[in-house]
Amino acid sequence: MPHGVAVVTGASSGIGAATVRRLAAEGFDVVAAARRRDRLDELAAAVPGVRAVTLDVTDPASVAALAASIDDLAVLVNNAGGAIGVETVERGDPADWQAMFETNVLGVLRVTQALLPALERGAGGHVIVTGSIAGHLVYEGGGGYTAAKHGAAALVETLRLELAGRPVRVTEVAPGMVHTEEFSLVRLRGDQAAADRVYEGVEAPLRAGDVADCIAFVATRPAHVNVDLLVVKPLAQAAPHKVHRGPIE
Repeated sequence: MPHGVAVVTGASSGIGAATVRRLAAEGFDVVAAARRRDRLDELAAAVPGVRAVTLDVTDPASVAALAASIDDLAVLVNNAGGAIGVETVERGDPADWQAMFETNVLGVLRVTQALLPALERGAGGHVIVTGSIAGHLVYEGGGGYTAAKHGAAALVETLRLELAGRPVRVTEVAPGMVHTEEFSLVRLRGDQAAADRVYEGVEAPLRAGDVADCIAFVATRPAHVNVDLLVVKPLAQAAPHKVHRGPIE
């Protein structure tokens, strides 16, 4: 089984929490990092080999404190992120766009910069970014989020070029429609009915565990194997704007 330390940001819910559980099952000692410490403590109490660390990826001091607590690191999963709003570009709030860039792009930058030394200290490290199909395609009402996720995808591709010849793998896992308890609810500003409509009629959207399985897969390949990009969507989804609603026959 794999061994070593894995850090997962955005670990208090959804894909992050599922990834913590999955990597722990694979044999990693997992540092679960996020802002909501109460949820992290519950996760650490329930899953052997998990340590909770409070982290705000938008705060350089918080990121520095995390880095100071890590010696050498096998895997960094930059999972913290999210979407805010579905307004058109014409009506988008720059504050919402800024918040999305702070987590989805600058958060990845801060944490990766801070932990690269630890990733290089061991036998070889791996940077994994939870991206999105929104980082490779666009759709109406998604301007701020798609811009941020395109930025994250560009960061990943550039980092891989710049680390060539050094023992650090770089991967983006890009999910499509994933039904978690919070993503659409946060995006739609707490409107539960609107969040439910996102998944209405979709026979089987992805779940957080499906994405965690993909992250664990790329993390457990032999050290000479780098999966650059893994795109995963539910069968019902052909593209961000093309989702089949109803039975799949």
